[in-house]
Amino acid sequence: MDNQFFKNVEKKTGVNMKDILELAGSLQNANFKDEKTVRNVIKRVSQIANKPVTKEMEDKIVSSIVADGKQLDFNTLSKMINKK
Repeated sequence: MDNQFFKNVEKKTGVNMKDILELAGSLQNANFKDEKTVRNVIKRVSQIANKPVTKEMEDKIVSSIVADGKQLDFNTLSKMINKK
């Protein structure tokens, strides 16, 4: 991915590129079948984006990723960040 991609994400979300890269690095070997891991990722994304996630929304995201087998990628993260 090029630097422009991250600049666009940074501009759209208000999230620092450094934080995005650190989060991406932490996701590389994460076990997304583990509910605790997924909840920690959700909390971290919420914190970085400064957008609170309700318990109900957290449960839906966890279910989507863990139970339904959805993958966690930049697109999913972006959607999580931009949810209100």
